[in-house]
Amino acid sequence: MPTSFPPIDPYADGMLEVGDGNQVYWCASGNPAGLPALVVHGGPGSGSGPGSRKSFDPNVFRIVQFDQRGCGRSVPSAVDPGTDMSVNTTEHLIADMERLRTHLGVDRWLLYGGSWGSTLILAYAERYPERVSGIVLVGVTSTRRREIDWLYRGVARLLPAEWERFAAVVPGGDLVEGYRQLLEHPDEAVRRNAAIEWCRWEDAVIAHESAGSPGQYSARPDRAMLAFVRICTHYFAHAAWLDEGVLLREAGRLTGIPGELIHGRLDLSAPLDTAWELAKAWPDARLHVIDDSGHTGSPAMGEAVVAAIARFA
Repeated sequence: MPTSFPPIDPYADGMLEVGDGNQVYWCASGNPAGLPALVVHGGPGSGSGPGSRKSFDPNVFRIVQFDQRGCGRSVPSAVDPGTDMSVNTTEHLIADMERLRTHLGVDRWLLYGGSWGSTLILAYAERYPERVSGIVLVGVTSTRRREIDWLYRGVARLLPAEWERFAAVVPGGDLVEGYRQLLEHPDEAVRRNAAIEWCRWEDAVIAHESAGSPGQYSARPDRAMLAFVRICTHYFAHAAWLDEGVLLREAGRLTGIPGELIHGRLDLSAPLDTAWELAKAWPDARLHVIDDSGHTGSPAMGEAVVAAIARFA
């Protein structure tokens, strides 16, 4: 089984009006008459990229991608301090996905995504299970407060020096909320410094992942980094506006939808327990633990993703 397919270009793209002054960028690649599949990017705020579609056989799938509000080619960008973040929430993104499905004339689609993308997929699928033919999740998260607290406080036990630097930017109180406030500061230099320190911490957590992409957060261009961190802190400070544990509690709504859960055993950013709990709550899902992989993947994880998607062909 290959770890990926050759790169391809979209055959169609556009900007979708979703309300609140927002336009969401989307593109489609692969086979226009193929099985519809929606790629849901992570972050939140990472934006879509060509690499994700390489996990799909382009002869079999109609691969749809979109940039969530405020990032990538969607407008307005969260990098602009005047962009209204109150209309960028999980509820808005669920509605955008459903609007995109209707716009493209898709009846049901396969959902694929990782990290934050898995949270958004679960939220959408539990709202619209009749519109989902299958689900492939990588690096499973549900954005519970306990997961956020682990990533921005708990894992500090393993990285005390790095966390001390991260925490020093926001002395006392709620770190994530403190960073969110800094990303709303009128001084661009303050926003930029906070974004750099946030990404430095994220990189420290994945630095041990020699099989993946350590250092990837800080490698973003300045504008993409500022948008990414502003959106991340906005979502995580509000625990994605989800009742604690609701996506696991309501996993029964996914009954009848086949799922493939792929998770790295070495994932410090999103430890394995969330994927384990979801697999127990969702009888139609299978959990695949990749022993050599962390949050940013490995060749073995790439093979597992391609194989999981191929099962829906």
